[in-house]
Amino acid sequence: MKKAKIMTAEDLDRTYLRFAHQFLEGYDDFERLAIIGMQTRGVYIGKRIVREIDREFDAKIDFGILDVTFYRDDYRSKLKMPEVQVTEIPFDLYDRDIVLVDDVLYTGRTVRSAMDALMAYGRPRSIKFCCMVDRGHRELPISADYMGIYLPTYENEEVRVKVNEIDQEDAVYVVEVEEDSDE
Repeated sequence: MKKAKIMTAEDLDRTYLRFAHQFLEGYDDFERLAIIGMQTRGVYIGKRIVREIDREFDAKIDFGILDVTFYRDDYRSKLKMPEVQVTEIPFDLYDRDIVLVDDVLYTGRTVRSAMDALMAYGRPRSIKFCCMVDRGHRELPISADYMGIYLPTYENEEVRVKVNEIDQEDAVYVVEVEEDSDE
């Protein structure tokens, strides 16, 4: 398996700070803004952005966690049992500006699932999407409002965003996978 490091921990830290600034543009008061991290790595990315907002602007932004497992269009067709994780949205979504955060944007299907899930919890005023890496290959008309890096990939490649809390490393890699891989 070949891999190439695309972003270092320092690159990621700069990107979290940039996201913090971008999320707050256009707001005089941040009451309406909330950030929701998508399981799994989007949660850690989202928490880091929230920390940057608090550190840079002394602003407390509502943060939630979203698992989209049961909203995916393919979860019933997979042979193995899906791993359901926690959803925790401790605030009302009504009339809020939500920024969904995930690690990689690929086909767009997970983002569509996330929007369906959010609508089941309430009716936000707006939903924007943030990802660390957009790797192309869209199957649905979905794009990122905030993006760390656009990295076109081949079908036999994967993008792996590593977060220290899970992977003991902060980095982004492109990995060439075997054609017969189950991933």
